[in-house]
Amino acid sequence: MNAVTMFPLSDPEAAAACADALAAGESIVIPTDTVYGIAADATNPAAVDRLQALKGRDAATPPPLLIADAEVLPRIVETIPSGAAAVAEALWPGALTLIVDAQAGSPYYVGFGVATVAVRVPDHPQVRALLRRLGVLAVSSANRHGEPPATTVDEAIAAFGDEVAVYLDGGPTPGAVPSTVVDFSQGTSGRVLRAGAIDPGLIERIVEGAQHA
Repeated sequence: MNAVTMFPLSDPEAAAACADALAAGESIVIPTDTVYGIAADATNPAAVDRLQALKGRDAATPPPLLIADAEVLPRIVETIPSGAAAVAEALWPGALTLIVDAQAGSPYYVGFGVATVAVRVPDHPQVRALLRRLGVLAVSSANRHGEPPATTVDEAIAAFGDEVAVYLDGGPTPGAVPSTVVDFSQGTSGRVLRAGAIDPGLIERIVEGAQHA
């Protein structure tokens, strides 16, 4: 294995190195508020498919989109159900991934023939600043399919080596628990698809409060 390219997350040169790698269609690894993620330019379908191939996942099920701020959401989704809007306002930035209907004609790749998109705003100020510079990223946990997610940059390097162009080291993440995933594409009440770092009961209470407001 060749030497890998790694920067501390705080390194002033890190964002430029990531931007160059993404522009070339390569993948990068970044820390988040849950686990490390492997990322690609969300406007480049070939780059996202390559990310999926690195993970060993089906290219027909692309990874969630990581955005810097909730204000980006209207550029990605068709409509924002009231329940989704309520939990996003209450829990973003945070370990909450929302699945909603994708906007027709959106520049962000959500998979050919896929009608929905998963979106998250991480609770990590440095990563959000990076996203503001790099744009919307397709991000999946930094591990091969079936393996535990990386919680350190060394674990991510062990998984992907020099197949990833740039690694950003933000230190250990809080743990191996991923975000909670809630599907709002089938109704405003939402359906929890994965119980993660945020208690599903809290999400249910927020949605019920919005419905009775």
